Amino acid sequence: MIRWILIGVLSLGIVGTGVWGYMEHQEKNAILIQAENTYQRSFHELAYHMDLLNDQIGTTLAMNSTERLSPQFVEIWRLTSEALANVGQLPLGLLPFNKTEEFLSDIGDFTYRTAVRNLENSPLTEEESETLKNLYTQSGDIKDELRQVQHIALENNLRWMDVQIALSNQDEQMDNTIIDGFKTVEKSVEEFAEGNTQSSIIGTSSKEHKYKSLSGDDISEQEAINKSKEIFNVENGENVTIAQSGEGSDIPLYSISYHNDVKRAYMDMSKQGGHPLSLLITRDIGNNKISLNEGADKALTYLDSFKLENMSLFESSEYNNVGVYSFLYNENDVRVYSDAVEVKVALDNGEIIGLTTNNYYMNHSDREIPEPEITEDEAKEMVNPSVEIQEEFLAVIDNDLGEEVLTYEFLGTLDNDTYRIFINAMNGMEEKVEKLDGTEINYAANF
Repeated sequence: MIRWILIGVLSLGIVGTGVWGYMEHQEKNAILIQAENTYQRSFHELAYHMDLLNDQIGTTLAMNSTERLSPQFVEIWRLTSEALANVGQLPLGLLPFNKTEEFLSDIGDFTYRTAVRNLENSPLTEEESETLKNLYTQSGDIKDELRQVQHIALENNLRWMDVQIALSNQDEQMDNTIIDGFKTVEKSVEEFAEGNTQSSIIGTSSKEHKYKSLSGDDISEQEAINKSKEIFNVENGENVTIAQSGEGSDIPLYSISYHNDVKRAYMDMSKQGGHPLSLLITRDIGNNKISLNEGADKALTYLDSFKLENMSLFESSEYNNVGVYSFLYNENDVRVYSDAVEVKVALDNGEIIGLTTNNYYMNHSDREIPEPEITEDEAKEMVNPSVEIQEEFLAVIDNDLGEEVLTYEFLGTLDNDTYRIFINAMNGMEEKVEKLDGTEINYAANF
C-alpha cells in the first residue's frame, strides 16, 4: 500500500515538474517572441526612416524658397532623431556602430543649427550647399546597404535573436548575415568621415571642445601622489592609492584616493600639468564656526592657489553646514558661464571638501569678446514688460546650439517669481529665460 502511495506521489511530482517546465518554456518563448518582434519593428523602421531621410535631403537640393527650407530642415532633424532611436533599440551594443550613430547625429546637428537660423538674412553658403550634396549621396549609400540587409533578412527568414546570440558569443566567431551587413554600413560611414575633413558639420562633436585650457608637462605617479597629499592635507601617504585612466577616457588622468579613521578623499587629476579636475572629501561636519561669506573668501583663495584667477562669485548656498559656491570667470566685467567652477567648504573649520573645475579646463581660452551691437536699453526693450528688472550684467553663455554668445543678462521678478533672462547683445534675440527656484543654475554642463 505504501509502495503505491509513493508511486502516486512521485507520479504527481513528475507531472507537476513537467507542467512547470512547460509553462516556463512557454513564458520564455513569449519573451523571445516579444523581443524578436521589437527588433524586427525597429530594424524595418530604421530602413524606412533612412529612405525618408535620403528623400528629404534630396528635396532640399531642389528648393529655392527660404520659407520652405527651415521647416524642411526641421523635418530632416526629426527623421535623424527617429533613426537614432531605432538604432538604440537594436541588439547592437557589442557591435561597433558608433560611426553610423555619429553620422546621424551630425546630420541632426547641422540641420537643427540651420533650421533655427534666419535663412532670409543668412542664406546657405556654398560650403553648406556642398555639405548637403555630400549628405544626400552618403545617406543614399546607407539606405541602399540597409535595404540590401532587409532583403536578405526577409528572403531567408533571418531572426534578430540570432544576432544577439552571435554578438554575445565572445569565444566563438559566428557568421551572421545581418551583422555582416551592419559592418558594411559602418565601414562605409567610416570612409565618409575620412573624406569629410573639410565638411562644415565636422567640428560639432564635443571631442573638439575638451580640455583646451590644460597646461604644463606630464607629471609622474609619484608627483601626482605628492600633489594629492598637499590637496588632501595629509602628511602620511601610506593610505594614498593611485590609478591611471585607461583607453577611451577624454584625457589621461590620475584617479587618487585616501582614507584614514576620520575622512575619505577622492580626486581626479590631469596627467598634463597635475591640475585637479574634481575633488570630494567626506567626513563628519561639525557646527558652523565660520559664516557663508567667510567660506566664500576661503573658496576664492583656494582657486587662486591653482591659478584660477579672475573668478567672481555667482551663487552661494548652505546645506548641512557646508557652503556651496559657484564661480564664473570674469573678463573685463563680462561673466563667462562656460568657465564655471564649483567649490564646497566645510563651515565648521573652513576646509575645502569639494571642487569641480572640468568646465573651466574644457572651455577656458583667450577669447575675443566683441563689443555689443545694441545698447543695454535696447536689450531691455526685448524683455517682457511685466518683468521688473533688478540687476543687469554682460555675460557670455552657451546657446541652444552649443555656441558661445555675448548677451545682456537681466535678473528680474514677475509676481512672486524671479527670472534670469539673456538677450543677445548682437541682435536682440531672446537666448534663454530661466526661472530661479532655489536650485543652482548650470548653463554649460553638469558640475
